Amino acid sequence: QGRLVESGGGSVETGGSLRLSCKASGYARNSVYCMGWFRQAPGKEREGVATIFTSMSSRSYYSDSVKGRFNITRDMVENTITLQMNDLKPEDTAMYYCAAKVSGSSCYIDPPSLFPDWGQGTQVTVSS
Repeated sequence: QGRLVESGGGSVETGGSLRLSCKASGYARNSVYCMGWFRQAPGKEREGVATIFTSMSSRSYYSDSVKGRFNITRDMVENTITLQMNDLKPEDTAMYYCAAKVSGSSCYIDPPSLFPDWGQGTQVTVSS
């Protein structure tokens, strides 16, 4: 059974930076082909932040709200993805979740329901 474990997160002031990491373990070799980050603020629906192919392609996708500020990268050897978040804003405050796909062909950030595997989440809080 595959497992996703997030690390990083925390509290920063507006304009600060944080780095999130997610490691996939327990999956069959080369079975995970897409991983990504999603977030959910209190009272709001879960939304896609950034996704990346973890197979041959390294194509990535970002939500409009984070383009130019966040960067998602992958380490295929360690089965890990990282989200570097810069110029953080109070509206980025949310629980951030790592997700993965092992079947299909797309890696779009929406809808989150297409991602079957999820981590426990890590909190990001940005104060003004």
